Amino acid sequence: MNISPLQDKFGRPLQDLRISVTDRCNFRCTYCMPKEIFGTDFAFMPKDQLLSFEEIERLARIFVQLGVKKIRLTGGEPLLRKDIHLLIEKLVAIDGVEDIGLTTNAFLLEKQAQRLKDAGLMRVNVSLDALNQETFASINDVGASVERVLKGIEKAKEVGLEVKVNMVVKKEMNDHEVIPMAKYFKEKGITLRYIEFMDVGQTNGWDFSQVVTKKDLFKELDKHFELEPVDPAYLGEVAKRYRYVGTDTEVGFITSVSESFCSTCTRGRLSADGKFYTCLFATSGFDLRKMVRSDATDEELIAAFTPTWTQRQDRYSDERTEETVRNKPKIEMSYIGG
Repeated sequence: MNISPLQDKFGRPLQDLRISVTDRCNFRCTYCMPKEIFGTDFAFMPKDQLLSFEEIERLARIFVQLGVKKIRLTGGEPLLRKDIHLLIEKLVAIDGVEDIGLTTNAFLLEKQAQRLKDAGLMRVNVSLDALNQETFASINDVGASVERVLKGIEKAKEVGLEVKVNMVVKKEMNDHEVIPMAKYFKEKGITLRYIEFMDVGQTNGWDFSQVVTKKDLFKELDKHFELEPVDPAYLGEVAKRYRYVGTDTEVGFITSVSESFCSTCTRGRLSADGKFYTCLFATSGFDLRKMVRSDATDEELIAAFTPTWTQRQDRYSDERTEETVRNKPKIEMSYIGG
């Protein structure tokens, strides 16, 4: 079957696929899965609702035929999914997959890093919002140890995984940690990326006054470091990249709020229960699991799914207003994946 790569209404190709493998997480970060919503009685997905590894592999093969080159496993916390390395082995074996990564809070990474690398994982993005234990514990809200996360990062580097660290910055939550994080990861030779606090989902209490913009972050960094810009490596690269002068170590900014990158967005998202979303700020998704479990052929799946991307017109960050932030219903990031 001869299939052309998909493009949406604005000519944006489908090149990157984020696959959420679980909606569960062992942290309760206040800006993502606040404990008052995701408490002990919260009903997460039962196992039979989750896509199996075989179902994920099949859908990934189809997406690669449609133009996907990069796959990233997300959650929830993907390392909570039992035997995740077996899924990685399946995905790495798909002809046409050029890059496979995983986003994690790294709490379970130290024990799993070697197995993940052996399975074929290439890189990990670690979510870490503070080095100070008191600040870190107040953010993750379960008392998790920053030392354990740092050990996970070290182990990942040791086994040969490429590591980047993502820091969500929010005023009066952790903005005092911006420079300590930069100094620490510069010394380690690890790329650190600052993420503007985003209005994802309905439960994180987002307000623009809490956003620390790239402009403000850069101004603060500029007091301590000499930075030079780095050109984007590929179409759709999210981070605005800089390098510490005289080193190969980079720092980046993910600017969904202050400098939208909708015009080059090439990312689609597959939820843990098999719904495909065309935007992080989507309100609904296309149910692929239903088709897969009703014995649809690959050709039928492709024919049914294709309009979801070719008719795509998402430009949420371009169009963000106080009204859309307040009134537009959005999927939780813990469900759709970051």
